[in-house]
Amino acid sequence: MSWKSSYRLSWTDFKDKPNPNIGAVAITASGLTFGYSIRKQDNKVVDFSSEVHAHFYPEQSWYKPERANSHILGHEQLHFDITELHARKFRYRMERLKLSKTIKSELKALQNTINLELKQLQNQYDTETDYSRNYEAQAKWETYIAEELEKYSQYQSN
Repeated sequence: MSWKSSYRLSWTDFKDKPNPNIGAVAITASGLTFGYSIRKQDNKVVDFSSEVHAHFYPEQSWYKPERANSHILGHEQLHFDITELHARKFRYRMERLKLSKTIKSELKALQNTINLELKQLQNQYDTETDYSRNYEAQAKWETYIAEELEKYSQYQSN
């Protein structure tokens, strides 16, 4: 499922069976897909195109219905929003790349950097919000991510 500004996750999107062996109430599986093509003329790079998408993976996402609530769903939505933020940052940074014979390696390096930054921010979010239990921190993160999404709004997913 691709990220859309008009769509908010619902518990029905979480299709996997919950893992009873861990304390989490819900798990959101999300990530980025990336593809590109490079056009050469006379063995010189003349153009490149790319696609980046933020995805939610329903079949790998789950929740425990007996403990789930709208606050936790909001926490999970923000994980997906953080993924979209990094799709936007990826597009923003690609737009600034200069055409060169090393564009392929630059794109791959950028992909690795963005994925690392995404993982780090997801972990920081869970740590600072104590996995949604710190309501004040959760509210601060919601404001921060909304501001960041707005800052990169021209690079949003279609």
